[in-house]
Amino acid sequence: MIRSRRLVRAAVGGVVALSCTVLTAPAQAAPEADEPAGTVRLVTEKRVTVDYPWAGASGFQYRPGTTAVTTVDYPDAAPPAHAGPDDLASGTDVLNTRDSQTVTQRHRSTGVTATVTIPSGQAYRAAAGWSVLTMDGTGALHVLRAGADGTTEDTPVTGLPAGARPVHYRTGGSVGRLAIVYVLEDKTSVGLVDLADGAFRTYVTGDEAAPQLAFNDRWLVADWKAIRVDAGPGTEPTALTRTDAQLEAVVGDRLLIGNPGFVLGGTEAALTARDLVTGATGTVLTSSFGGIGPTLDGGALATAGPSSLDWNIHRITPTGSGGLTTTEVARVPAAATGVQGLAVAGGELFLYGATPGASLRYSSFQLDATGRPDGPQTRRSPALSPSTCLPGDAACPQLEALGDGRVSHLWTADTGEESVLNVGLDTTTVLNEPTNGDSRGRIGGSTGRYVLYNGGSGKQRVVDFPRGATAGETALTRDRTAAAVWGQTLWAPGSTQGSVTGRNLKTGSTTTIATGAPCTPTDIQAVNTWLYWSCGSSAGVFDRAAGRRITVPADIGPARLADGFLLRENRTTHELLLTDFHTGTATTRTLVKLPATDQNTGGSNGRWAVDRFGGHIAYLNGTYGEVSIVPSGVPTSPLAQMEAQVYTPSVIGKAFPWAPVWQLNKPSTWTLTLTDASGRPVRTLTGASTGAAVRPAWDGTTDSGGATGGPYTWKLTAHPRDGQGPDLTLSGTMNPG
Repeated sequence: MIRSRRLVRAAVGGVVALSCTVLTAPAQAAPEADEPAGTVRLVTEKRVTVDYPWAGASGFQYRPGTTAVTTVDYPDAAPPAHAGPDDLASGTDVLNTRDSQTVTQRHRSTGVTATVTIPSGQAYRAAAGWSVLTMDGTGALHVLRAGADGTTEDTPVTGLPAGARPVHYRTGGSVGRLAIVYVLEDKTSVGLVDLADGAFRTYVTGDEAAPQLAFNDRWLVADWKAIRVDAGPGTEPTALTRTDAQLEAVVGDRLLIGNPGFVLGGTEAALTARDLVTGATGTVLTSSFGGIGPTLDGGALATAGPSSLDWNIHRITPTGSGGLTTTEVARVPAAATGVQGLAVAGGELFLYGATPGASLRYSSFQLDATGRPDGPQTRRSPALSPSTCLPGDAACPQLEALGDGRVSHLWTADTGEESVLNVGLDTTTVLNEPTNGDSRGRIGGSTGRYVLYNGGSGKQRVVDFPRGATAGETALTRDRTAAAVWGQTLWAPGSTQGSVTGRNLKTGSTTTIATGAPCTPTDIQAVNTWLYWSCGSSAGVFDRAAGRRITVPADIGPARLADGFLLRENRTTHELLLTDFHTGTATTRTLVKLPATDQNTGGSNGRWAVDRFGGHIAYLNGTYGEVSIVPSGVPTSPLAQMEAQVYTPSVIGKAFPWAPVWQLNKPSTWTLTLTDASGRPVRTLTGASTGAAVRPAWDGTTDSGGATGGPYTWKLTAHPRDGQGPDLTLSGTMNPG
């Protein structure tokens, strides 16, 4: 189990309302004995801010955070043909690269290049399209362009007021103009230089030292004042209503405003647009912030999406009717985050790791019958804050996937008291059961609704999280011994040497098995009809179905029982060893050699985990954030019911459906048929199990949508998702009211 210090939100009483990359090729960080069926990478849900080193007519470059630059071509783009530096409009597809006093210009669509040589005594300031802006030693500005004969043409900038001191140079949605912010007599002004002839014109004067600005070939907006570029001399700009958001770009006649400084709790930032002609406003993209900016062809790019699992770059362009259209043009890959705990159950891989801020979350990946990832990273819990853990406390966190779509783990308060928590069926709920002051405990062999807690006080608890519960409840408290829970049975040492007694947690009835162990077992585990015992120096498995005893290795550390096999880790050689005993004879092989350097301490559920409800094994492969999955190759047991919560409701309706739970031993697809008192079928429901649990919901209506009355006979037919073994059929009756 895990020894790292982690876990849950401060409030843990009752119900607490609080990605993904699938890799097709396995990581090569560690030698492998079995080829993985697939590899997944746990990613943070925090959305990264991107910047755009270049954005033109045929595509763009973007850089998320501090990572490398990625180039994206627009699908079906029709960029301008190469026409040379004398045609400024064709510069919307030109990429400028500077090396000291040389600027290389490449028309991306055709590959044609030109070179601008910056004269001695001049310094580079900015570039847009075919034009390069420089400043000489006297403070005068120049527009440079490549000449047809390979020389560099130099056009002095005129119109800048005498004594003006340029402080900022900005490109925008134009290759014909470039913005200059200058200071004169303690006033800051903004103007545009016409790159065709070098003529400069001041448009806005204000008091801000670094005014926000955005422009295209039609409009300049600076310091929240807007003016047409072609406005007559002396025209005063129009003041706009200020907000705490940023001026991002002008597209057509629309000013894009985004990245607000404050967003109300429970809401998301949005990119909005203001019509500079009519003043009308509207939302362009919801959940949009960070990487927003103009493109050289008069459009814009913006990031938007609900989380990093669906974080995309959108291209914004004007429509012929004066509006805007948005097109998703790239998906921003999410950053990897460390795996701080893992578990597999019922064909689902649960990974515990960091999410936005300091919080943590359970995420999951569905696995197909072969162990291959089948779908994206999915949230499986609320955001969880780290636990307060005492020195030497082994439960930070202890965790166990229960095979019904849920995970239980321990949370430690700052007093040291532990609580058993349960999450997984939705992304907002945490169920909790305190341990009455116990600490330094461990989660034992838990399944479905029942969680075994082994307290440091010497007490052992079975915590019950039944269907529809708003909190956990302690179903049984006893002195701590070796024990395991499978389905609704608690297995513990019997009264005689080597015996193990199973206690039905619902009825209290008991069954005793003579395992042949030469001692009172110090470890007991149960999966299906397999019962594992260990005395430290010797170990065995009792096959309850066949009534036979099987000797298994006990030479290295703790073991983890699964369906027909045992998994152990040799912490010296870093080998993960699989012992197959399903035929009655134990055979051991090396499944995988784990990385020599731990990413996570502990064994089971720390560096590796095994699906007791299907047989897949997951392990940290040595690459940050990555987990590989390998099938055991051992046949699974036939489909069977472990436990069921089938009840008779007082009433059935849309607001309170009948929602029984059948806990099976492996994933299935299922059909539930309800018939009335005369044997007439009234409703048929189908679905796939949640983990290995069948969780239907019936609102009391017939297949045609009408109403019906009880009593009812139900029939559940479950088909094993792995195709191994026959279907399982269960039936019963219920009579509402």
